[in-house]
Amino acid sequence: MKTIIIIGGGITGLSAMHEFRKWSKATGAAVRLLLIEVSAQLGGKIHTVKHQQFVMETGADSIVARKMDDMDVIEELGLKDDVVYNATGRSFIYAGGHLKPIPDDAVFGIPASIESLAKSTLVSAEGKVAALKDLYTKNETFTKDDSVGAFLECFLGRELVEKQIAPVLSGVYSGNLSDLTIASTLPYLIDYKEQYGSIIKGLEANKQKFRIGEKKFFSLKNGMGSLIDAFQAGLTEELLLNTKVCRIDKENGRYHVHLDDRDMIEADYVVLSIPHTAAEPILDDPKLSEQFSGLKSSSLISVYVGFDVPDSVLPADGTGFITATTDELFCSACTWTSRKWEHTSKSGNLLVRLFYKSSHPSYASIKELDHDGLLKVALSDIEKGLGITTEPVVNEITDWSGQMPIYSITHPRSVHALESIMADIFPGIILAGCSYYGAGISDCMKNGADSARKIIDLLKESYSPTNK
Repeated sequence: MKTIIIIGGGITGLSAMHEFRKWSKATGAAVRLLLIEVSAQLGGKIHTVKHQQFVMETGADSIVARKMDDMDVIEELGLKDDVVYNATGRSFIYAGGHLKPIPDDAVFGIPASIESLAKSTLVSAEGKVAALKDLYTKNETFTKDDSVGAFLECFLGRELVEKQIAPVLSGVYSGNLSDLTIASTLPYLIDYKEQYGSIIKGLEANKQKFRIGEKKFFSLKNGMGSLIDAFQAGLTEELLLNTKVCRIDKENGRYHVHLDDRDMIEADYVVLSIPHTAAEPILDDPKLSEQFSGLKSSSLISVYVGFDVPDSVLPADGTGFITATTDELFCSACTWTSRKWEHTSKSGNLLVRLFYKSSHPSYASIKELDHDGLLKVALSDIEKGLGITTEPVVNEITDWSGQMPIYSITHPRSVHALESIMADIFPGIILAGCSYYGAGISDCMKNGADSARKIIDLLKESYSPTNK
């Protein structure tokens, strides 16, 4: 009987386990499956906190709907009836002491029509004229491995990128656009440029794909934690919590997974779905050091604040804002959670979530603050950005220091090199998770399932259900 160990009980590892269990049940394959998690609970960055009338997510709060269109896992987990979609509304950029609307007809701040460009209040007339270069200039040099910032500036102009696109895109991908590749952010843009001769025209022709004006995200009515609960249901003998993996070595064609305070476990295959900073010491091979050092991470502090006032005090038809300049507010963005997600506030009272990212210049001055200090900063930003001075009734602060991946220009090369070396010296061990292949929940779920299928394909070559 073959043994498969999944190390890491975040959404990637759980998705891999789900795929393995489906395959084993469907084929009758005699395999031993084991999921090992260092903490006391599964879920990684996904965790729901319920306090009084509010539902708060310490990590990711939703899934991109279009990325789940061809995935049946939500239905397989029995969660289809629990799905709730975001309320649509206008997003703003806070600049010059005011909230200025991001054009509705835009993708990550990039205009998806000439009309969208023309109506923008964030860009000057000169900036709009400069952006029209996109309509008549061919791409002759850029590839998907180039900087997305340089690509967008070349065809849409610096002002549009700096004032409207960068605040949105940098916020999503936690990095400077000049350091992020097209491949790791918006790879389809270069395809649109080639096919339609214009980024703007390409987005316009594919509006339905991006669900412009529609509900783009979904969550679960009892919080994203119910996704983790559904994955965990039925895992008994297959699960080890509060268990640290110290190292992995190979002997006689099998892997020895050494555990802290427990006996070693032998495995034939391993899915290593943990951050790269944790994977490197477990593998402990100098041949991998250079490639691991090429993977970078940033930090994020999330601050929820709930008030005993209705969320109608917020601007009508709005769902949040992003900070454009670096000296007006400490936060990088603010989501009006109770407005965007009705299920998060049973009474309809105001719940907002502020994000403090290490890419923001002010982060250095707040990263060492204690809970009360961070709350004071958040309340100051809320007063400046929204004009609200009411005392909060609830707050929840989560520090994700060094745990947010940055997909820099060198990131794809580092991952490709890791894959190549791992296949040579650790065949049968699969690196998985947001450190390598995408940070969104849907990206991690797909990566977990794909990682399981790689091992299943290897098993199919040598395994027959009759060999039990």
